[in-house]
Amino acid sequence: METRLLDYLQRILNAKVYDVAVESPLDPAARLSARLNNQIWLKREDKQPVHSFKLRGAYNKMAHLTADELARGVICASAGNHAQGVALSARQLGCRAVVVMPVTTPALKSDAVAALGGEVTLYGDSYSDAYTHAMELMGKHQYVFVHPFDDPDVIAGQGTIGMEILRQHQRPIHAVFVAIGGGGLISGVASYIKAVRPETKVIGVQMSDSNAMIESIRAGHPVPLADVGLFSDGTAVKRVGDETFRLARELVDDFITVDTDEVCAAIKDAFEDTRSILEPAGAMGIAGMKRYISQHDLEGEELVAITCGANMNFDRLRFVAEQAEAGEGREALFAVTIPEARGSFMRLCQTIGQRNVTEFSYRLSDRKEAHVLVGLTIENHDEVPEISQALTAEGFSTLDLVDDDLSKAHLRYMVGGRSQLGENERLYRFEFPERPGALMRFLSAMHPNWNISLFHYRNQGADYGRILVGIQVPDEELPAFAEFIDSLGYRCTDESNNPVYRLFLR
Repeated sequence: METRLLDYLQRILNAKVYDVAVESPLDPAARLSARLNNQIWLKREDKQPVHSFKLRGAYNKMAHLTADELARGVICASAGNHAQGVALSARQLGCRAVVVMPVTTPALKSDAVAALGGEVTLYGDSYSDAYTHAMELMGKHQYVFVHPFDDPDVIAGQGTIGMEILRQHQRPIHAVFVAIGGGGLISGVASYIKAVRPETKVIGVQMSDSNAMIESIRAGHPVPLADVGLFSDGTAVKRVGDETFRLARELVDDFITVDTDEVCAAIKDAFEDTRSILEPAGAMGIAGMKRYISQHDLEGEELVAITCGANMNFDRLRFVAEQAEAGEGREALFAVTIPEARGSFMRLCQTIGQRNVTEFSYRLSDRKEAHVLVGLTIENHDEVPEISQALTAEGFSTLDLVDDDLSKAHLRYMVGGRSQLGENERLYRFEFPERPGALMRFLSAMHPNWNISLFHYRNQGADYGRILVGIQVPDEELPAFAEFIDSLGYRCTDESNNPVYRLFLR
């Protein structure tokens, strides 16, 4: 391994990145440091010309191509940031760049690629679809493929970030936190840090629903995921690279997963310290660092999180702001059942006391009881069981919904109540690429015998949609319905047994 490390160290030291990239600042995060009782530093790759680290690896790869290879032109597949890096690099080197992007790519990113001179082709719903089409075009036109992560020159280009961190921060660093998609960034950063300052920990951060590297490390070989979560599109990779897997397995000290709420809270943290708005992938390092500090009770340590991207759609901020409170543990959500008797509602309000109410939805259920959805501002998550116990002590049946996605994504935005006509109803949550025709594809595939009895969709400004659907399916038709669900290819969660569904909707 030592020989390999020296090889990558040499590649990184000789990487050709600064024709297009800048040495990004390592900024202190004063507010976050004070709150977490550690010295927090942010490596600001969001300040690169394309607002992402990706141009480092792309340019280093392309700068090492021969004149003949550059004359043939380059091609890449990307959801956005790598595409911008390739387009900018091609403009700098004077070559043609064809960029294949999923149809679901936000216009912010595809327009940016076109503005840099890249020839954009939209194809498929995912990076995997775009990659397959890029391979076909490469074979047909003899383009040179610029891989987004699984290439030694790309890895070395990203490794210059690790070189800069150690040069900019002379004091010992306890750990550096790095987001992982395909693994190019962490492979490069870890290669340099472990060669120069091996005592510094390198911690990989993945989304809990896009954790291909973690699953691969557990299995001992690259493992393709059946599907990936779409919130952090910059790290939504189904299969990591062979080379990035090898390097991560040998060099990365630990891995940690974070969820959507935690990433939204991290975006808010970064904004409060820097007044910059990170994209989800760009904030994953901060989210992972916060969880790691909590798990290991760290205090007084020097910690670095790489803020690796800031290509965020403005319309998406509504969703981020709503989820940030939950991710920071600043909001608690409860389903409370109260007796339908004089004074019950007042007793509920008195039990809540002076707490700030963020949500209050009341629906009469029957002559005996009513159900109330209650959102409250809290200082920390430890207050949740205290509030729950206080409500229970007053005789109110209480359900903690802090971790219930059905309630947070759908129920709190819905009006109405339970229906007497919902016979044989099944409840499902779906995620699907937000593209023209996706919803119609879902509806047109439905068997005419299956009636939609509930439907909730809310545009959140993201490149994926979330819908909640109640479908009436007789028991004898459940096998056929299961086949229908599988044929859609959308991420699906069966919520038919969720107690919140039975309280408020059924």
